[in-house]
Amino acid sequence: MEAPITPSESRSDDFVLYSGSSHPALAQEIADKLGIKLGSIQLQRFPDGELSIQILESVRGRHAFVVQSVALKPDQYLMELLTIIDALKRASAKSIVAVLPYFGYCRQDRKDKPRVPITAKLVANLLVTAGATKILAMDLHADQIQGFFDIPVDALVARPVLAEAIQGLHLEPLVVLAPDLGSSKLARKFAQHMGVEFAIADKFRCSSRKVEIANIIGDVRGKNVLLADDMCSTGGTLLSAALSCQEKGAHRIFAAVTHGLFVGNAVQRLQESPIEAIYIGNTIPSNERLEGFSKLRTVSVADLFARAIRCIVSAESISSLFDI
Repeated sequence: MEAPITPSESRSDDFVLYSGSSHPALAQEIADKLGIKLGSIQLQRFPDGELSIQILESVRGRHAFVVQSVALKPDQYLMELLTIIDALKRASAKSIVAVLPYFGYCRQDRKDKPRVPITAKLVANLLVTAGATKILAMDLHADQIQGFFDIPVDALVARPVLAEAIQGLHLEPLVVLAPDLGSSKLARKFAQHMGVEFAIADKFRCSSRKVEIANIIGDVRGKNVLLADDMCSTGGTLLSAALSCQEKGAHRIFAAVTHGLFVGNAVQRLQESPIEAIYIGNTIPSNERLEGFSKLRTVSVADLFARAIRCIVSAESISSLFDI
């Protein structure tokens, strides 16, 4: 596996932006928003599969940003990210910011059963040990993950760009519904941002793959519904919530999700669901798994990351720009 090498004049005066191999399209879009070229980096594999990385330009005394979504192939992309960070540290970069559109292993943030790891904390430790000096992430699955790091964490949210896209549909009367209790905080902020009503689906999980909705707390009859969540993996939670809304007399049903993992048969089950359209951020790359997914609407988060990077480089407040 090799990633393209860009010219060495790609650096800005103050910082340089690198892309791992997980999501080069988003990294390029962020670079375009910043008006720079991606940094020069070579990613190769030894014959035995080990990763070989070389930074092809001087980064001494510069701020280095590395864009990598730890998704779809999380083990591979995490190791790649750690190796890039280590290379930058040994090349005397002034600071190293891990830009994580999607923070892999974020759902393993507590011991919910005996003898299991807290992998989100482990990943945090690995990033810090590798040499990251700051984390720039989007919509962490749980706010407490920020406390797993002993370095600063800037957590962006995709809500502004997703809400803007939804508001353009003019869906009044609209109700924002949290498809489970875990997404209630995010969905409530969506409702407040859009100035509409809020409801919650009381989810009962039968197994890791099967979800049932016991009840909907709130009125959706005759109204349009927006299901709001931070991520969609197998699609079970969104599907169950949509079916329950349909049974309760909802008019039209949409969904807004920051991270569209869509693994397994998620595309098929959501394509056949009552949901008319699913709006997602482009934090995770599109590939063949999304072929035929006509209900999908992708909203770019590149500008949010570009503005945040500018704030970090110029030592300005990020919270003054984003609702975080």
